[in-house]
Amino acid sequence: MKQQAFWLQQALASTDQPAPVPLQGELQADVCIVGGGFTGLWTAIMTQLAQPQWRIVLLEKDLCGSGASGRNGGCMLTWSTKYLTLCRLYGAEEAGRLVAASEQAVFDIAAFCQQYGIDAQLRLGGAVYAASNAAQVGSLTSVLRALDQVGRNRWQALDAAGTVALGGSAALQHGVYSAAAGSLQPALLVRGLLRVARQLGVRVFEHSAMTTLQEDEYVHVHTPHGRVRARQAVMALNAAMPRRFGRLADSVVLVSSDMVITEPAPAIIEQLGLQRGQAVCDLRTFVHYWRSTPDGRLMLGKGGNRIAWGNRLHGYFDQPSAYRGQLQAAMARFFPALAEVPLAQSWTGASDRSATGMPFFGVLPGYRRVWYGMGYSGNGVVQCHLGGQLLSSLLLGQDNAWTRSPLAQGPLAQFPPEPLRWPGAMLVRQAIRSVEARQDAGRPPAWLATRLAALASMAGKADR
Repeated sequence: MKQQAFWLQQALASTDQPAPVPLQGELQADVCIVGGGFTGLWTAIMTQLAQPQWRIVLLEKDLCGSGASGRNGGCMLTWSTKYLTLCRLYGAEEAGRLVAASEQAVFDIAAFCQQYGIDAQLRLGGAVYAASNAAQVGSLTSVLRALDQVGRNRWQALDAAGTVALGGSAALQHGVYSAAAGSLQPALLVRGLLRVARQLGVRVFEHSAMTTLQEDEYVHVHTPHGRVRARQAVMALNAAMPRRFGRLADSVVLVSSDMVITEPAPAIIEQLGLQRGQAVCDLRTFVHYWRSTPDGRLMLGKGGNRIAWGNRLHGYFDQPSAYRGQLQAAMARFFPALAEVPLAQSWTGASDRSATGMPFFGVLPGYRRVWYGMGYSGNGVVQCHLGGQLLSSLLLGQDNAWTRSPLAQGPLAQFPPEPLRWPGAMLVRQAIRSVEARQDAGRPPAWLATRLAALASMAGKADR
């Protein structure tokens, strides 16, 4: 049975939500957006604000926020630590623009929530990256030096006491801090965006899964009980994209990110120094990440666990985490003071990890007036706001930095096809686990494991 993740349960219980309305019958629209997560809702809102007279319809197969947008960790992180990867992929000028845009988006999301009265528990507490073992020390040196050289480095080095004070754990060392970050309750943001979209005139239909997509002089989106005929459409289906559209099958690998959250323990959270809502990450490939909630819980997650064969959305992506025990052990290791605090819930979500670690957008292969965006690679809370800007610009036919961006040219790299992709990904995953386990133990990793683990570096969480 499908489990609603903790955040969506909270959001549905704490806000006055209208009953979901499925699509019945036929509608005419200027734009039909399929997918009611961050990307679809930001795109709908930005487009409707730019063209108030347009008829925009959004379809969601379940409830808005039931996918990755409502079950991620809620860490508002930027592309600044991926600057070297951005330079390699897109050139220095575009890399600098994207870093600046991602940092500005943090504050733009906060301003939007304030303007429209969205209580997403958003706190601009910044972000901390720090080493959790000796092998990770110096991992960010190259990228921070490169940011310094172009005057874009908003990170500041922390001493040992500062790292522990801001990171909340004595297991961390050699931390850096940026104020251009924070955290939020992701499902509250999704449901708030849903409310604003409807207020602006966007017609949203939940429990309205797309069954077929056709194109002639119009785009026709069919659901079990209705159809939308639109001039343009956007597919914002996140992890469902590669299975629905085979030409994108090799563009991403679906990897689980698993999370646990404690019962409230506000006194301990304050003792740890995490009450500001700062997002904290260590510097391993399969990163640990954590942040507090305003009611004094601690959420801790870790990426890189299950990998889906053939990019199938297996049932385990909608179930309590199979890694709950390991996450609880990590919680106790990083935060001994929380070891006896009960866990409220664990959950799992699918991350569509691209071969470059960056999202990509463009015209859906085989269509002329259907756009898409995907591949956020586990770093989309802030970046989906940028995706909304890009997709809205495409819908509006604008000639600007977003429509000219290499991000709008589709995937720049591919994974091997099945049956090679899954066993290859599992081999690399096991190598990374081996390397990181030995590093945690203060032992040198095996040569072969190190070489295999390096294959994941292009799509790493941060530039090393």
